[in-house]
Amino acid sequence: MTEQEILAEFRAAEALLEGHFILSSGLRSSRYLQCARVLMDPIRAERLARALAERIDPALRAELQAVVSPAMGGVIIGHEMGRALGLPAMFVERPTGTFELRRGFRLDRGTRVLMVEDVVTTGLSSREAILAIAEAGGEVIAAAALVDRSNGTADLGVPFTPLIRLDVPTYAADALPPELAAIPAIKPGSRAAA
Repeated sequence: MTEQEILAEFRAAEALLEGHFILSSGLRSSRYLQCARVLMDPIRAERLARALAERIDPALRAELQAVVSPAMGGVIIGHEMGRALGLPAMFVERPTGTFELRRGFRLDRGTRVLMVEDVVTTGLSSREAILAIAEAGGEVIAAAALVDRSNGTADLGVPFTPLIRLDVPTYAADALPPELAAIPAIKPGSRAAA
């Protein structure tokens, strides 16, 4: 899929939003990709996951044994990546604020894992998920996401493959440009802002 085809999928799902948004990182932005909307259509989700799976380096793809994603945002894309790669798909969640593998999911020591997110902005959630996967016995050898919003700055410590990079400026709440400050801020994601 080309970048324009990918963005067309988001637009068709009414998932590319414009306004004043508070991101999970606490930063502010004028554009937001609501991955839950683009993934609510199973056919579209499968198509996007297949396109993302094809972008992962073939040598890494051949080594993968499982897909693990962080809940909530990564659950659907993680499942679809498992399907695209023919691998089991699990998720980590934060029942007490820290990611952990639960619900009977388990990883044998050394299981080679692809960690999949919906969106990476700062990389904090991804790094926390990678740590939880390691604590559960897995070895994350690659990471992937539908969208990289980090402007290329997120370092996850492993090869990282996004389906699309969306380079939209982000701002601290006390350093907003006047046109953004004039718009009421909304928090569209599932996590409280940092």
